[in-house]
Amino acid sequence: MPDRPTAETPAPVDGPSRIALLRRRMRPEYVVAAVFVVGLFMDIMDATIVNVALPTIAGSFHVGIASVDWVVVGYLLSLALWVPASGWIGDRFGTKRTFLFALAVFTAASALCGIASSVNELIAFRVLQGVGGGMMTPVGTAMLFRAFPPERRAAASRILMLPTVIAPACGPILGGYLVDSWSWRWIFYVNVPIGIGAFVFGSLFLAEHREPGAGAFDVPGFLLSGFGLALTLYALDEGPSQGWASSRVAVTGLVGIACFVALAFVELRKRQPLFALRLLDNRLFRATNLVSIFGFGSFIALLFVLPLYLQQARGFSALESGLTTFPEAIGVLITTQLVGRIYGQVGPRRLMSGGLVIVASAMTLLATTGPHTSLWAIRACMFLAGCGMAFLFLPLQAATFATIELSDMGRASAIFNSQRQMAAALGVAVLATVLASQIGSSPAAGSDQSSAFRVVFLVDAGIALVGAVVALTIHDSDAANTMTPRIEAEMLDYETSAPPIT
Repeated sequence: MPDRPTAETPAPVDGPSRIALLRRRMRPEYVVAAVFVVGLFMDIMDATIVNVALPTIAGSFHVGIASVDWVVVGYLLSLALWVPASGWIGDRFGTKRTFLFALAVFTAASALCGIASSVNELIAFRVLQGVGGGMMTPVGTAMLFRAFPPERRAAASRILMLPTVIAPACGPILGGYLVDSWSWRWIFYVNVPIGIGAFVFGSLFLAEHREPGAGAFDVPGFLLSGFGLALTLYALDEGPSQGWASSRVAVTGLVGIACFVALAFVELRKRQPLFALRLLDNRLFRATNLVSIFGFGSFIALLFVLPLYLQQARGFSALESGLTTFPEAIGVLITTQLVGRIYGQVGPRRLMSGGLVIVASAMTLLATTGPHTSLWAIRACMFLAGCGMAFLFLPLQAATFATIELSDMGRASAIFNSQRQMAAALGVAVLATVLASQIGSSPAAGSDQSSAFRVVFLVDAGIALVGAVVALTIHDSDAANTMTPRIEAEMLDYETSAPPIT
């Protein structure tokens, strides 16, 4: 007969009980943060890591570079189609279930991309991967800002800095290493163990959340928002290389804009729209999204154009280019610690405007570089740009959802992430077009290309300065609930985490 547990010998804890005990001990917001950071890191890095491998993929399948471009474009269009719908899907079916589904699709599609036997198979699997990526980021953002109360969203924003800034900088470096030392297939395989680990952890510890008032699925809103975003992004992606006057670019761009016009007409007349444009009536939400268009657009455009400058105009390798770009991420991570501490006292308006002025200054300094400028001088400029971006990104993410009701968080996140996709494509399209106009139709000498890139850096600085002016329209009072003084936030943190008195 087995011994009964006594006070001296506590009863053994089985597997399910141990998991339940861990679930009670782990703070929900940190569980969300851990799973979301992993998913977001994979999603963002995937957009940059693949670009490095395109020539190798083309050679592996014996096709032209134009054919493998659809490996990137197909993912981009699929992503754009599902981002707007992600808010409603998460609200209706549960954010945990939706996020884990998106993570599973992204991970499985990554494995399929790695075993693709033809370029058409690879493109198809990338489209599938975009389904997961398109839902993962907006739903994860909504989960994160629901889990963190307003007074702690500056802390949540510091968590978001890790994937948002490090992933684009790591992509080219890691991609170049995997392609050179292993195989292009490993740029996809690397996602599989990470995705499986995040899925298991999320399945065990994430809490489910549904919105009872999600309403019925808005088919017109899904079609108009998804196709409008996808067609517009396609036009912006192809315009610099195909020419803005080409029939394919012009038609897709105009149809995409027409879809957005029709979307506004349809969605503003619905009580429960899929794409809740009425949220833009919110003064703070509207202003921060507008700042993000210029700030995030200039940031992604800089990450696009600097490697071209270093490799085309200066003749450096992809690895040297990646290592020269990376100090931007270091600048963000270091400065974020300062911004997180002063956000509550200074407020988002001055931090964001000042940060974009710093970014514009760094880009202006880049415009003064020449064929013999040291890489360390360029790295110093990128570090300065990263410092400025920290002053933008953390207040932007902390303040954007400050006045959004929890019930609207999913739809607000879908709008915010759709805007970021558009901002990134628009920033790259503008600089690529300026660069093409400066260089001309025939390749120029290195010194001539350096001169062309100077103009590009100045244009990007101008975009950042416009964002700095727009940031001055933000009212700090609108974000007051995210600016709880540090001591009060710490007391609140202690009170909510302290064990009950028995």
